[in-house]
Amino acid sequence: MRIGLLTEGGYPYATGESGRWCERLVRGLGQHQFDLYALGRTGTPPPLPPNARVARAAGPGLDADPAHQAGHAGLREPRAARRAYGRHERRRFTEAYHRLATGLCAEDDETSFADGLYALAELARERGGLPGALRSDDAVRALEAACRAPGARRGAAAAGLPDHLAFAEHLERALRPLSLDWYEDDALGAADLCHAAAGGTTALPGLLAKRFFGTPLLVTEYGVPLRAHYLSAAGADRSAPLRALLAALHGRLAGETYRQAALLTPGNAHTRRWQEKCGADRARIRTVHPGMPADRFAEVGEDEETGDPATLVWVGRVEPAKDLIGLLHAFAEIRARQPDARLRIVAVPVREPGACAYLTYCKGLAAQLFPDEAAGAHAVGENPVTFEELGGPEAPTLEDTYASGALVVMSSLVEGFPASLVEAMFCARATVSTDVGAVVEIIGGTGLVVPPRNPRALADACLALLRDPERRHRLGAAARARALELFTVEQNLAAFRGIYLELLSHAPVRHRPGDGVPFAHPAEAHVPGSWAHKTVTAGTGAPDA
Repeated sequence: MRIGLLTEGGYPYATGESGRWCERLVRGLGQHQFDLYALGRTGTPPPLPPNARVARAAGPGLDADPAHQAGHAGLREPRAARRAYGRHERRRFTEAYHRLATGLCAEDDETSFADGLYALAELARERGGLPGALRSDDAVRALEAACRAPGARRGAAAAGLPDHLAFAEHLERALRPLSLDWYEDDALGAADLCHAAAGGTTALPGLLAKRFFGTPLLVTEYGVPLRAHYLSAAGADRSAPLRALLAALHGRLAGETYRQAALLTPGNAHTRRWQEKCGADRARIRTVHPGMPADRFAEVGEDEETGDPATLVWVGRVEPAKDLIGLLHAFAEIRARQPDARLRIVAVPVREPGACAYLTYCKGLAAQLFPDEAAGAHAVGENPVTFEELGGPEAPTLEDTYASGALVVMSSLVEGFPASLVEAMFCARATVSTDVGAVVEIIGGTGLVVPPRNPRALADACLALLRDPERRHRLGAAARARALELFTVEQNLAAFRGIYLELLSHAPVRHRPGDGVPFAHPAEAHVPGSWAHKTVTAGTGAPDA
């Protein structure tokens, strides 16, 4: 099967969990051919497995890297509108853009957005792109008319000229994929299935491949772009009308993606609920938990006696959403009732500007709440709270970090699918977590869950497990069994192996030049094993062994 894998800012050019998931998918499903379509980043990718190639890639400005293009035959320059539109093309563009803008500005009009989007895509495909037109005065005038039309939502009607100009610029960036050369017979038109590794603009090429060629679209989301837009602090300085228009854009694009996808595979029930609220059909949603490598934690998980019985461990990115301030206040309550307790805060290295400010504040608070304690008059005092960085001398690996404590704690205010919680479960560690995101779904009764922003409840739960080793070991063993059943790479690959075959079996037969006979090899022939290739012995009617 030929899979068009759609990524944005991730595999194969960037690291991170999204890139690692794509890497495991491609290498784990070696019987399929993966054509990679990367938005948002170009460059020289790392060595790819034999069943994968970079078919197309485009940077933020729809630019292709010439050096990269020379090394990869599948990469082409994106299309661009090199000449001005004539009168007929300008009329078509204005009408299509106005329909799209009407669908964004009107409260209950969802069809206009889709009609305008596909009309713009048809124009871009015929005339070589849209960048110039999307930045034109015609676009701004069409947007202004849609905002001032009867029935427009209140936020859009309040927009002024600066808001129109700013939103037209955002819309131009969001619609840049329409100007790519990916919608041809030798690109996405040749794929048996489009698999978008995220929703939003990442899935837009898959929408157009379905529109032009009938290619089935599979969308995998481990986080919801619409939710990320709402929570992002990047647009705090934007006006209220501009924020309303941007929210409408993300909402309409998510809704159209969910309606057109043959199947949605959210990574957890939290993401699934967001998809359903955005109009996704429950019958076409199937939860597939993200797969994580469990082998590296096997030694720790099989040895339940490791770790200091009075030590709590926290692992993650140090940022306000993790509520380390609440954790420190909870630990103050724990220390008042169990003086030998200790807390290790192990931070994942972050290279973003300004990331150290919150960490510095937390260290100052810890020094204020827990003055250095000394065993005697001539001893050097130590703080019961330590701040370490993963990879340092005290916490060289995740396995060593989780093995050092008896209990893993998570105090977040906002989470999606917290990987650190699954890692702790692989290590057979009991956990105390706040009830956010997919935490309850992950824990499933194998740990304690408390309300967020409640240091007293967090302290009570931690003390209950610190004082009951038998219960702690019992919960840790149950957590490890649950993680090995639901959250391994193997279960993730098995799920997508079946989904690919299922979607292909329901897809219409499409003849292509040089293909020969469609489905000359049945889908079962791609399943590992020799049973699909058995022949029938003449005269017996039974298959040969």
